[in-house]
Amino acid sequence: MHKWFGQFHVLKALNLEVTRGERIVICGPSGSGKSTFIRCLNHLEAHQRGRIAVDGIELNEDVKNIETVRREVGMVFQHFNLFPHLTVLENCVLAPIWVRKTPRRKAEAAAMKYLERVKIPEQAGKYPGQLSGGQQQRVAIARSLCMNPKIMLFDEPTSALDPEMIKEVLDTMIELAESGMTMLCVTHEMGFAKTVADRVIFMDAGEIVEQAPPSEFFSNPREPRTRQFLEQILDH
Repeated sequence: MHKWFGQFHVLKALNLEVTRGERIVICGPSGSGKSTFIRCLNHLEAHQRGRIAVDGIELNEDVKNIETVRREVGMVFQHFNLFPHLTVLENCVLAPIWVRKTPRRKAEAAAMKYLERVKIPEQAGKYPGQLSGGQQQRVAIARSLCMNPKIMLFDEPTSALDPEMIKEVLDTMIELAESGMTMLCVTHEMGFAKTVADRVIFMDAGEIVEQAPPSEFFSNPREPRTRQFLEQILDH
C-alpha cells in the first residue's frame, strides 16, 4: 500500500497481514508514517495505490464498503474526540443508536457495561470537561467498544496524558488485549508492547523496517535503525 500527500510519498509499499485476535504494536520516530498508516485502515485517510481489505471487505472509494468497515473497526485517538456537550453516557450511545439502530434502552445498558469494564461507571452522567484526561480516554475506549467492533485501532492513546494517568489507560488496554480483541496500537509505551504484543512493528520514513515478536524485537533487533531507535527510547 502506498500513500502520498501531494508530492510527499508518506507510506511506501507497506505490506502487512494481521490475523484475527492478533495484537500488533507499531512504533517508530515521529514523522515515520505510523498514524497515517493506522488512519488508512478505516479510510480516515485514503491510500492511492495498493489494496486494503478488512475482514474480506476491500477499502476503496465505495462508500458502502467504507461504512461497513467503520462499523467493525473501533478507533481511539490521541485527543479523545469526545463531544463536550454530551454526557459520558450520551457519548457512548450515540453511534449504536444512529449507526446500528440499537434501541436506546439496550444501547444504554451496553454502555454501562463497558463503562464498568473501563472502571468509570460512576462518571456516566458527567460531561467530558469534568473528567481527567485518563478518564476521558477510558470513556473513548468504552465508546468504541459500544459498537462491538471486531478490531480496535489506537493512535498514540497515552501521548496527551499526564504520566500518572498513563497507567490507568494502559491497564484498560491490557485487559482488552487479554480478552482476545484484534488490536493495532501506535505507541511509544514499550512496556505495554512487551506485555501484550504478539508482534512489534518498527516504522521509519514511511516503511516497515522490521517486525518481530517482542522477545526478539527488544533483545535482538536486526536492523541498525531499529537498534538506534530502541537505544534512544529505552534510555528515557
